[in-house]
Amino acid sequence: MPIYEYRCENGHLFEVMQKMSDAPVTVCETCGAPVSRVFHPIAVHFKGSGFYNTDYGTSKRKREQDASAKAGADKNDAKAKDKKSESSASSSSLSDSSSKSGGSAD
Repeated sequence: MPIYEYRCENGHLFEVMQKMSDAPVTVCETCGAPVSRVFHPIAVHFKGSGFYNTDYGTSKRKREQDASAKAGADKNDAKAKDKKSESSASSSSLSDSSSKSGGSAD
């Protein structure tokens, strides 16, 4: 059975355990003044990047995600190629400088 919280006009606050089918309380247990039910917001946590889009997505949304994933992979590939070319260029410049100085270590 749920517990309902009530507040009277005089500020008294009390809880009543009653069935959902029972009629709501209308008078305060302490002073007899009219009461109203107190509602509290529930705790909802929307976690993740886009609750609605990821949970109720359409095929169009899936296509968009696939395209963005591919674009992200292409960017990562391009960055890796740039790093590889930079490292090979720096290593070739090092080998050129060592060959010019006659750097054979016999």
